[in-house]
Amino acid sequence: MIATLHGTVQSIGEGALVVALGGLGLRVHVPETVRSSAHLGRAVDLFTHLHVRENELTLYGFGSQSEREIFLLLLGVSGVGPRTALAVLSTFSPETLTSALSKGDIGILTRIPGIGRKTAERMVLDLRDRLGGSGVAAWGGVPLQEGDSDVINALTALGYSVAEAREAASSVPEEVTALDERILAALRSLGS
Repeated sequence: MIATLHGTVQSIGEGALVVALGGLGLRVHVPETVRSSAHLGRAVDLFTHLHVRENELTLYGFGSQSEREIFLLLLGVSGVGPRTALAVLSTFSPETLTSALSKGDIGILTRIPGIGRKTAERMVLDLRDRLGGSGVAAWGGVPLQEGDSDVINALTALGYSVAEAREAASSVPEEVTALDERILAALRSLGS
């Protein structure tokens, strides 16, 4: 998987950037916030997700780890695909979205292109607990280390909220580097 990308913006298109990297030009679909802040010929750092389908590989890029984490959570909601998840992040910041989900604000969620009432209700039902229900605080706090997003994904798959998973991942000592050991250490901290 391609986790991060550092390169030069070669072109800016509708919803995507072409980033030059080692002689390659990679098309990366990005939220509007990232696209509007990109400048031709300037360096860009993106947190990425490679979405694999039967007949296509699509690269999505985000300005922060929290945006990528929310994108991945959104993909887990029935009826929300990558384009809709990208539209969500183009409409709201992670903090605003987390707040809307924790409050169950269906009205604000239906303002997102491609999100109807049923999908908004499903998003609230599926994501309210996983985002910690504490609004902005669920994404603030301790900075993550490399590989912590994989630890957080594993813990949320086991049913822990993102806030619990982030706290557990941040408590793992830096010298523990193997992913399986980091997950076990995080689980131990949740059990104590």
